[in-house]
Amino acid sequence: MSESPSAVVFDIGRVLFDWNLRYLFEKLIDKPEQLDWFLAHVLTEEWHYQTDAGRPLDEMVPELSARFPDHAHLVEAYRTRFNETVDRPILGTHALVRRVADAGLPLYALTNFGAEFFAGFRPTEPIFELFADIVVSGEECVAKPDPRIYEICERRFGRAPQDLFFIDDNAANVAAARERGWHAHLFEGAEGLEAELVRRGLLAADDSRAPQDVDDSACPR
Repeated sequence: MSESPSAVVFDIGRVLFDWNLRYLFEKLIDKPEQLDWFLAHVLTEEWHYQTDAGRPLDEMVPELSARFPDHAHLVEAYRTRFNETVDRPILGTHALVRRVADAGLPLYALTNFGAEFFAGFRPTEPIFELFADIVVSGEECVAKPDPRIYEICERRFGRAPQDLFFIDDNAANVAAARERGWHAHLFEGAEGLEAELVRRGLLAADDSRAPQDVDDSACPR
């Protein structure tokens, strides 16, 4: 494999934005033990994954509500208030996105995200304007780490596998990208990502200061 990728592909959830179903439902369920039970037995990440794979909410929500009628109002909140499952940008990564864009490198995203949810989330975040293309699993009805979604990216981006440097927080997704011949980095924080971008020649070493994003913790989202 070439050691010189020429385009950067970011994941979104837990790489660019801190996402967790808990952020919404802790507003709606007062007792911690009840919240833990709900997220472990009713509205789980495994159940949510269906929307990443392209299943419509009009199928998912009524089905789960029928199984747990006492929690139907919470399941409906999942549909109507999904943006509240995103807390804030991951510190440092937006600064790296801007530096990659400023360097003139092709910039893309590959995300496991429900099509309906992404349609409501994307317009709220100006950072997405920097990306030449974003492949959304729910729109393609195939999710990482299925090899087909990486093939879709190659066609959409018009790039060979060895040209792509992929960043994801999920080890299985990183491994699947490498199997396709992509360069890939397991995201564990902006500092490590920055060092790897410099090592790969995608960012200049003389510009490799610690990335800082504005801390908007006092600002309501």
